[in-house]
Amino acid sequence: MMANKRSGNRFEADVVIVGSGFGGSVASYRLAEGGRSVVTLERGKPYPPGSFPRTPAGMARNFWDPSEGMHGLFDIWSFRGLEGVVSSGLGGGSLIYANVLLRKDEHWFVHESPLPGGGYEHWPISRADLDPHYDRVELMLGATPYPYADTPKTVAMHEAADRLGLQVSRPPLAVTFAPRPGTAPVPGAPVPEPAYGNLHGLPRDTCRKCGECDLGCNFGAKNTLDHTYLSAARHHGADIRTHCEVRGFEPLPGGGYEVRYVVHDPADEGSPTATGQLPLRRIRCARLVLAAGTFGSTYLLLRNRAALRGISRALGTRFSGNGDLLGLVVNATRAAEGGGPRSLRSSTGPVITSAVRVGDELDGDGSSGRGFYVEDAGYPVFVDWLAEAARVPGLAHRTVAFALRLLRERLGSSPQTNISHDLALLLGPGVFSDSSLPLLGMGRDVPDGRMDLRKGYLDVDWTTRTSRRYFERVRSTMSDMAGALGAEFRDNPLWWARRVITVHPLGGAPMGRDPGEGVCDSFGEVFGLPGLYVLDGAALPGPVGANPSLTIAAFADRACDRILAGPREPRGTDATPAPDTASAAGPVAGAGSTSTQDAAAAVDAASPVADGERSTSLSFTEEMKGYIALDVQDPEQGRALGRTLQQRLAFRLTITAADVDRFVADPDHPAAAVGHVDCDVLGGRLPVERGWFNLFIRGDDLSRRRMLYRLHLRAPGGSTLTLVGHKEVHDDPGVDVWRDTSTLYLRVLAGHVEPDGDDAAPVLGAGIITIHVGDFAQQLTTFRAEGPHPARALGRFGRLFLGELWAIYGSQLIAAGEPG
Repeated sequence: MMANKRSGNRFEADVVIVGSGFGGSVASYRLAEGGRSVVTLERGKPYPPGSFPRTPAGMARNFWDPSEGMHGLFDIWSFRGLEGVVSSGLGGGSLIYANVLLRKDEHWFVHESPLPGGGYEHWPISRADLDPHYDRVELMLGATPYPYADTPKTVAMHEAADRLGLQVSRPPLAVTFAPRPGTAPVPGAPVPEPAYGNLHGLPRDTCRKCGECDLGCNFGAKNTLDHTYLSAARHHGADIRTHCEVRGFEPLPGGGYEVRYVVHDPADEGSPTATGQLPLRRIRCARLVLAAGTFGSTYLLLRNRAALRGISRALGTRFSGNGDLLGLVVNATRAAEGGGPRSLRSSTGPVITSAVRVGDELDGDGSSGRGFYVEDAGYPVFVDWLAEAARVPGLAHRTVAFALRLLRERLGSSPQTNISHDLALLLGPGVFSDSSLPLLGMGRDVPDGRMDLRKGYLDVDWTTRTSRRYFERVRSTMSDMAGALGAEFRDNPLWWARRVITVHPLGGAPMGRDPGEGVCDSFGEVFGLPGLYVLDGAALPGPVGANPSLTIAAFADRACDRILAGPREPRGTDATPAPDTASAAGPVAGAGSTSTQDAAAAVDAASPVADGERSTSLSFTEEMKGYIALDVQDPEQGRALGRTLQQRLAFRLTITAADVDRFVADPDHPAAAVGHVDCDVLGGRLPVERGWFNLFIRGDDLSRRRMLYRLHLRAPGGSTLTLVGHKEVHDDPGVDVWRDTSTLYLRVLAGHVEPDGDDAAPVLGAGIITIHVGDFAQQLTTFRAEGPHPARALGRFGRLFLGELWAIYGSQLIAAGEPG
């Protein structure tokens, strides 16, 4: 279904929503229901019941990496201090989460809680703000506590908590257990279709207690977002597009946003797709909602930061893994009943059925430390088989014993033909898997992580070090629970290296009271960028403590109330990019050129010299490195701030004078520049689409020359930028020829800007880059001349270069060499 494009409007949609997880799905439904035209862009594919892979071959391709031809469900990230698991598919994280709908504890909405490295965690919203929205979401997702009383792992969790005096509950789950509300649970019964229908058009069954929630429910028993919010959104007219991955966006003049995305053709699955190979598509909207998850939304903001003038420097801060920690209870026994293995049957039931809450110093009840939850973490039955098969010594012993028994019976001509008992012995008792139970801890870890780009890739700087006391407390409680079940506690192997794996990444674009504290306000609207919203886990300024899905959904629901109460189009923004003024004409000459036509004539590489002979060209490669800061205009200030923030910029350019004779004769000495710029605060690697270089431009002051650079760039997200820079070559006290010729003062402008448009173009940032001595030595080896007179060309260039330097510094060098 297509969005309703209003007649005469410059936007294709009122709202574009990026992502279909808990924030994006809620926004899709609420805004479509409220009469807005909505387009939802989801990079992954739809997963109707029965489509989640289960075979080894299917699971091997069930990962997200389009560059390798994989369009699957699981998106796995690895950073220096942790691993992260998120999902890619219609319904986002709901496809693989464990269904828990717990509210954030009232006292855990902290205010100005200091962080070890400076700053603080502050929640500008309260439990009272979210409670009405918690109610709405719970109703929509069918929140229901686990109803079965005899599930072994559930009974064990409650017994352990009772023995330790801990608070335990059966949390609300987004799972359908009964065919109708208020009736008894029945595994595998048909689920009635709601009034808004189901976008998959396939039947669903109630929960079969198979433990496969985290792999995707093939029976449709989970009330995932595709079955609920997204189906309701489509019913109200939302245009939901799958296989659409957003790469970039930027504000439009006068308000609104242009969103750029690529489409992953399902027919290409299995075939690697190189970055940039897919064509960019564009859609314009009055409002843009980022809901691609903590990793996805923060990455998009970082990648397109150059187009978002004035965005808060809090971008990338307050990362948290929500305190996730996985532990394992093994070899449970019936110690109170005289011993013997205790069956926990972790593969029976949904993944999570119970939650043990451990208090927080903020609760005001005498508790100490940072609070957390410990939940059972069940799994599919095939994991039981894997666990038993991994116990190699026992399996090998049983296999040898089985073979010997068969051989003995055959050689001894035994009349015994029933080998059922022998096969049972071969399989083994399965005690290890039957008496083991994974535990998942989560809570208030320290949200002091930072997200940034490193060589264009998302990077997270976070370790367990500042949260060590919290994690030790979680491990201690898990160990106590294992002891209460007569069992042993085992750490997961990642903890041996003090690493964790999180399925609940949060932060990166935190909400706050002002731009000094957060990226967006308490309704998710980005400060200084009207109509741009962050409505997912990235907006949370710290850990939820409990499973965060419900809080993210309630936060988005609250934001939608605000959006629907306001005008259809937000007010305009000053953060508008300059128009792309790139021309199809040839390269520009330098400072003296006022049009691309003049410039094309100045360095026309194809023009023959006067005598009809082919021209000789000269080229060399230059590398420069330094620092830049956004939202400053002075290069010195930009370098100082950029060095403090470790915001680097480097370029590698090949400078080519197509005709050396003309290059030398032209007073602007124009040449073409090609190559790339590397700068993470500008989104990563930016190719030079058109570039110009001018050597030794003269002005009114004959003691000064300038080397000029103008590079038309395209950021990874599709925004156009111009780097303009100059080297100041002049005679001042001291012998500074090296500094002058190796220091480039630069500014970055919005759009593709011609020489006469610099004063009107918005300045995005400034800085200084230099040539390192080693790079200069390498540069000397890159000089190349091609054509009929290469030696003459190199000579003429050298005489020009050295002659100009002598004209500027010669008197100073002579004076320096004279005796005092």
